[in-house]
Amino acid sequence: MQPTGLHHVSINVTDVHAALDFYVGTLGLTVRPDRPDLAFDGAWLDAGGQQVHLIEGTTPPAAGQHFALAVDDLAAAVAELRQRGLLVTEPRLVGRGLQSFLSDPSGNQVELQQPDAVP
Repeated sequence: MQPTGLHHVSINVTDVHAALDFYVGTLGLTVRPDRPDLAFDGAWLDAGGQQVHLIEGTTPPAAGQHFALAVDDLAAAVAELRQRGLLVTEPRLVGRGLQSFLSDPSGNQVELQQPDAVP
């Protein structure tokens, strides 16, 4: 088997409307119109060329799991999010990239990653 890429990540959220406010209104993802009619509440979002699926349900205990959104300018993204009152960790160098973390309204950890930040 040889994967061609990452298609989507699916995360549980306790409140879909609060999650939409966060992921769409704050982080800039967009709602996909092609969510299938399923037996649970949720939303399909676009994040660049990949998808994030929000599923209404119980969030698992934090154990380091997260997903990362790529950004062009981490310092600017962190400053903007902090202006909105969000807690975001200080950017940290990891390899050639910079990373910061924040949590969504359900407590899911989201990484912001600026790849190749250091030449």
